[in-house]
Amino acid sequence: MPRPTLEVADIFREHGAVYRETHSLPLEQLRVMRAIEVCRTAALGGHVEQCGHCDYTRIAYNSCRNRHCPKCQNSDRAKWLEARQAELLPVEYFHVVFTVPEQIAQIAFYNKEVVCNILFKATAETMLTLAADPKHLGAGIGFFAILHTWGQNLLHHPHLHCVVPGGGLSKDHERWISCRPGFFLPVRVLSRLFRSLFLEALQAAFDEGKLNFVGDLEFLQTPKAFTAHLAPLRGAEWVVYAKPPFGGPQQVLAYLGRYTHRVAISNQRLVSMNDDSVAFQWKDYRNKESQESKTMTLQASEFIRRLLLHTLPSGFQRIRHYGFLANVHRRAKLELCRRLLTVPVTELLPTPTDCQQLLQAITEHTVRCPECGVGTMVRIAVLPDYRWPALPPNTS
Repeated sequence: MPRPTLEVADIFREHGAVYRETHSLPLEQLRVMRAIEVCRTAALGGHVEQCGHCDYTRIAYNSCRNRHCPKCQNSDRAKWLEARQAELLPVEYFHVVFTVPEQIAQIAFYNKEVVCNILFKATAETMLTLAADPKHLGAGIGFFAILHTWGQNLLHHPHLHCVVPGGGLSKDHERWISCRPGFFLPVRVLSRLFRSLFLEALQAAFDEGKLNFVGDLEFLQTPKAFTAHLAPLRGAEWVVYAKPPFGGPQQVLAYLGRYTHRVAISNQRLVSMNDDSVAFQWKDYRNKESQESKTMTLQASEFIRRLLLHTLPSGFQRIRHYGFLANVHRRAKLELCRRLLTVPVTELLPTPTDCQQLLQAITEHTVRCPECGVGTMVRIAVLPDYRWPALPPNTS
């Protein structure tokens, strides 16, 4: 894929200094801006590479490795995919999305860690409880959930994407119980239990003094106002929806390859930047009649503000595993699942070639010579980094 002509780093370098001077930013957001600005520049050092076939030479600067950086996700994605490859089961996979109403999203904005942890907990309990119910599946399932906090317009929109194998272990662990083809669990039942569990946990967090209310939400500091704010949500339908199921593990791997380590906006979506504005492509998914890409133009300061909305707290885990995929017993439970499944593994699991091709597609641009397209780039020299704000070393 050719390098985009405009990058988020360019916008930060052009408008970031003014934005920092005119806004009081938390340390985490300052770190994100700084990391993206210096990513793959002389500031971080790097190395010189040479093609073993045509002697083409280039300088490769180091990545910032910040999880909010659009340029630093490929290597992490490849490593994560390689680990997931060994966990795939020969069954149909489902994709379920849990989101919260706008009133909750507003509270989450000022209480990211607390509310997003509640989102994970309520989602996991909902899925595990209903799947274990004999009236539905009657099995212990396993799945992983990925947190996204943005919509296409970059506004704050926290939601979880869950990827679930279509079935689970019986209570006595003697059988694999498959769900009906093309159907996992009833969405309306999922939605209502999720709503109940989430609001219960949110109320408990308020009672324990774990929530902060500032700005437009200061009025929610009293128990009466908080209860009244949540009252309309208790009878509303919350958005939980199931996307069409994947055909099998091959499709799951391809989906994960482009989705799990996504950031709020990719460089490919940026259209233009001038002295005071930034334009980018977006889709209005609420307009079901038209899903064509549109162009949104924002003031540069507003674009930066929206982008920084999605800075996660330091150390916050945005991909989590549950049920028989939980870290504590994943290997043993997966071995049990494979023994109990009657479908031959070779029929549905991706072949080593499939996985290698996908991982190669993700990382190939870093090792293949861009000049001849045949040779492999080999490191021949190391370039030292430097400590900002000192001047970079002379690499001429």
